[in-house]
Amino acid sequence: MPIDFLPVFLMVAVVIMLAAFILTVSRLLRPDNPYPEKNRPYECGIDHVGEASAGLFKVQYFVIAILFVIFDVETMFLFPWAVVLADLGLFGYIEMFIFIMMLLVGFIYAWIKGALEWEV
Repeated sequence: MPIDFLPVFLMVAVVIMLAAFILTVSRLLRPDNPYPEKNRPYECGIDHVGEASAGLFKVQYFVIAILFVIFDVETMFLFPWAVVLADLGLFGYIEMFIFIMMLLVGFIYAWIKGALEWEV
């Protein structure tokens, strides 16, 4: 029944209202005095030169990090499956085989697209 979820809906509504309230109050109370030196990117007190000053960063590191997180999280599903494999039987085995094949297809796709090649 939808009435059973009323406490959940109320909690979600309270959280959304509280977040909106906190963001509104912080916007009203914070000082707002931007100037070029304040908005300049800062890293170790060193002025940016070369590609970094233009904002042209290569995203290869981030692509590999995202792929790692995706495959790492997906691999974590193997451990609970291994614990209950005896209870799942043949259906569970085939289901996990399909899941691993989907992971393999994603890995091959990333490999073909060159996401795993590191360019200096």
